[in-house]
Amino acid sequence: MKLTSTVLDAPEPRALAEFYRELLGWPIGADEPEWVTLRPPEGGPGLSFQLEARYVPPVWPAGPGEQQMQLHLDFEVDGRAALAAAIAKAVAAGAQVAEFQPQRDVRVLLDPAGHPFCFWTDDRP
Repeated sequence: MKLTSTVLDAPEPRALAEFYRELLGWPIGADEPEWVTLRPPEGGPGLSFQLEARYVPPVWPAGPGEQQMQLHLDFEVDGRAALAAAIAKAVAAGAQVAEFQPQRDVRVLLDPAGHPFCFWTDDRP
């Protein structure tokens, strides 16, 4: 058994796949109206995007009775300069920086469908 992909629900799978393609530089594999995949060129688990017509974006951070995230993606970057560059790249591609930031060396962003994801660095001053 092996993990092949993390699947994100989306109201527009192709649009969300394009965001992550731009962010990661991974090529699109399957490209169907209800299912799109990205796979890293060097192999390993990828990302898939599945149509969910009744998709409700999570609230970050969620309060009582609000839609909670079920998972989030973490991307390690190499240092504070790389952290700033990754944030700028993600925002240019359509992400939003979340208002609430829980840690100094982690930045939470929201992808165009509202899924939280994190950039983090272990670069200690």
